Amino acid sequence: MNPLPPKPAVFLLLLFSVIFVGTHFSIAIDTSNSTIQIINDGDHLVSTNKNFTLGFFSLNNSTTPRYVGIWYSQIPQRTIVWVANRNQPLNDTSGTFALDRHGNVVLFTPTQTISLWSTNTTIQSNDDVSIELQNTGNLALIERQSEKVIWQSFDYPSHVFLPYMKLGLNRQTGFSWFLTSWKALDDPGTGNFSCRIDPTGYPQLILYKGNVPRWRVGSWTGEKWSGVPEMTRSFIFNTTYIDNIQEISITDGVTDDTVLTSMTLDESGLLHRSTWSEQDKKWKDYWWAPTEWCDTYNQCDPNTNCDQYDTKQFYCKCLPGFEPRSNQSWLLNNPSGGCISKRPNAMCRSGEGFVKVSRVKVPDTSMASADLSMSLEACAQACLNDCNCTAYASANELTGSGCVMWHGDLIDTRTFANTGQDLHVRVDAIELAQYTQNSNRPSTKKVIVIVVVSFVALVLLLTSLVYLWKMARKRRERSRSLSYDLGDTLNPNEFDESRTNSDLPIFDLLTIAKATDDFSLNNKLGKGGFGAVYKGKLTNGVEIAVKRLAKNSGQGVEEFKNEVNLIAKLQHRNLVKILGYCVKNEEKMIVYEYLPNKSLDTFIFDDSKRALLNWKKRFEILRGIARGILYLHQDSRLKIIHRDLKTSNILLDVDLNPKIADFGMARIFGQDQNQANTNRIVGT
Repeated sequence: MNPLPPKPAVFLLLLFSVIFVGTHFSIAIDTSNSTIQIINDGDHLVSTNKNFTLGFFSLNNSTTPRYVGIWYSQIPQRTIVWVANRNQPLNDTSGTFALDRHGNVVLFTPTQTISLWSTNTTIQSNDDVSIELQNTGNLALIERQSEKVIWQSFDYPSHVFLPYMKLGLNRQTGFSWFLTSWKALDDPGTGNFSCRIDPTGYPQLILYKGNVPRWRVGSWTGEKWSGVPEMTRSFIFNTTYIDNIQEISITDGVTDDTVLTSMTLDESGLLHRSTWSEQDKKWKDYWWAPTEWCDTYNQCDPNTNCDQYDTKQFYCKCLPGFEPRSNQSWLLNNPSGGCISKRPNAMCRSGEGFVKVSRVKVPDTSMASADLSMSLEACAQACLNDCNCTAYASANELTGSGCVMWHGDLIDTRTFANTGQDLHVRVDAIELAQYTQNSNRPSTKKVIVIVVVSFVALVLLLTSLVYLWKMARKRRERSRSLSYDLGDTLNPNEFDESRTNSDLPIFDLLTIAKATDDFSLNNKLGKGGFGAVYKGKLTNGVEIAVKRLAKNSGQGVEEFKNEVNLIAKLQHRNLVKILGYCVKNEEKMIVYEYLPNKSLDTFIFDDSKRALLNWKKRFEILRGIARGILYLHQDSRLKIIHRDLKTSNILLDVDLNPKIADFGMARIFGQDQNQANTNRIVGT
């Protein structure tokens, strides 16, 4: 049989892949060995599509060394996402990026005597394969007949984790997908830092420096890594986590392909998430780690909890049932040696139990075991029955199910400010009794309050009846000055700052002033017709929004009273939640839950933010608003018409769920009433 000539389909594929290049490249067919070549004669492109470009590049405006890589097509600031020959640069101004006779993609020196890089696959002939630069940024070598991907760049990431790329491990073959940093800004060679999933024990993601853990991203908790509290359900990402007998991996998809986003492991060992801002023409980091003192792996040594939010004490604290190995070192704020069991011989006896440590990144799970089908109650009993079990926790934060048990030392536990998991640490009977006693004992603050209140009561009893009568009269006068009748809206009991409604707490003015940094301009979120709104943070870490009625706004007093009494009676996921109010002299304030994405109009009327609202998210927002209106009009105990519904009064939480706000102009209808008159024009 005569040998078949090269198939023209292969030639056409490569011709189309460089159709935008013009004369910068030549395509040659060497009939002696059936090799199709794309020969580079300068710093030009090999292939491009609407999202990504494959080509030769150099760094720092130099001509050598040269690399073959992939970068974003439409971004003026060249951002390299993958490098083929990162450790074998081309020290010449030209080279050959070719599909050889064996079906491999190969990078040759100009003389074609040395292969600097190859896909290194086993294929019979290049007649059977095609090469494609996909819109995801993946360079794929595809078998024609079966359309099977034989090799792809996504299997060999460099320093950038793109959407639809995997991080993880194939349990059957041992093949791993992981990130490695560059050596330096101008050197894409393999650096010192890597980020990969460790499958031992209960799998977890770890950032390494060399072979030593630098930061433990943590184990998967159902919606995020245990060490990344900022990683919540997002309207941008569709995260898929797989853990089965075949593989363990994580992939981030995007709900809107027009959003350019990636995670990068830079040369300094920082992981950061970035999104391209078309408005500012630059990449914007919205998350990076490790950054905090407690992020460093095993910062406080074994059996400790690193809590940097307790500013009054040393950050390192022993877990329940443990004490410092060296008291002298700990007095010098040196946690060397960590903590050891107070009574090691008392363990695994009757009367034992667990002490809950809240808001933590659970310990290193490489020495832990997991049963995802077990309930948390069964997990506690299983740990208690195992003398080597030192702690347990839920494997899935979303469902509260699954069981993770630790055996031996507890390594790299840390506390977060507002979120985290519950870790149940095993303690002996003596320690359990002490914790139980302490939890039932009144706190020092409560004792002080009781003593002060008793003393004040005693002083008041010793004062004259005349003085008590005067104070009572002043209180009544103040109550009358604040009392009101909502007329066509609502007739509640009189509004009195001295009374505490169990459904609506009263905040002290000093508490709100401290939370908002004395109503600092830096905390000002916006201003309406009746006053300003400030962001605040209470001492327990809860973030709040404070609506402060302007002192000279006589018009707003009625609306303020209406909103305080009305919204307290409403409970719905699509209505903003009121936490309390404050009335002090001329100050009148309402305290709400804080919603970080502000109001809907900030998205609609902003070009860059508007792009984040795809049609699916817009429909979800509209549906949420409709649910809230249906509740007000039909399902709530009070039949309410809002009368001021507009985009600035639709607030968005962290997941862009809508919440209707500002009930100052709302009006209540009777259950059988279908029309009414208003005394003045209000709202929109």
